[in-house]
Amino acid sequence: MNLPEYIREMLEYKESLGYSRKTYESYLKDFQRYFMESCHDTFTESTVLPWCKKRDTETPEGFRRRITPLRELSKYLYAMGYAGYIVPTDIFPAIYRGTPYIFTDRELIRLFAESDREPYCKVSPCRHLIIPVIYRLIYFCGLRPNEGRELKRSDFCYEDRTLFIRQNKSHRERLIPVSDDVAGMCRDYMNKSMEVYPDTEYMFPSPTGEPYQKRWLADTFRRLWDAANPEKRHVKVRVYLLRHRYATAVYAKWLDEGADCCDKVKL
Repeated sequence: MNLPEYIREMLEYKESLGYSRKTYESYLKDFQRYFMESCHDTFTESTVLPWCKKRDTETPEGFRRRITPLRELSKYLYAMGYAGYIVPTDIFPAIYRGTPYIFTDRELIRLFAESDREPYCKVSPCRHLIIPVIYRLIYFCGLRPNEGRELKRSDFCYEDRTLFIRQNKSHRERLIPVSDDVAGMCRDYMNKSMEVYPDTEYMFPSPTGEPYQKRWLADTFRRLWDAANPEKRHVKVRVYLLRHRYATAVYAKWLDEGADCCDKVKL
């Protein structure tokens, strides 16, 4: 069985569908190493499942992340007639996902007011401009945190009132309409930030000109939350909750309008 060739074919197939090979490649290379070192020549339950045992260093989510690419490979091998075994879903651990915390209007007002008080920093001369805008933009447009962090200046069009979102979690692109207020906020911010960093292509540049790292976005958000809502420091908050709050507000608006939420989601 030419497993390396089949893995290459499968990765090319996934890329043709718009998926990133990075999602699968490192895990499949690890499986390939195990498969070849074990001198296996058939893809069967007995040759595959030993690699699927949960490792001592893995969390349930990490285990699922490692096995999912192998299941995708097994489905490809089965469809192409290269193997007759598909990794079953019942080996995946059950993962409990708690109910996300939903920010109140008052909490958001406090949070954004705190972001407006961000002082100037000589080491990062654009930071005091970025912080009041990036979290508002993530919230008002329902963006994933990485989508906000990685925006390029060319992705914002003031005339059309749109944001262009490049490959997202599902490896698809989309165009998001923005309100006049949000468009004005972005335009004013861009004018100021380009005076500080005229050469970078990114909308929210770090001192290196590249996007800030996700840890910075998370730590800054936590700092703002603790300062704005000291009585709620025990609450586990993260930037992604802004997207949850946006979705909640949209659903509430649809319900107030008497709209069919299922039909709206399909659109």
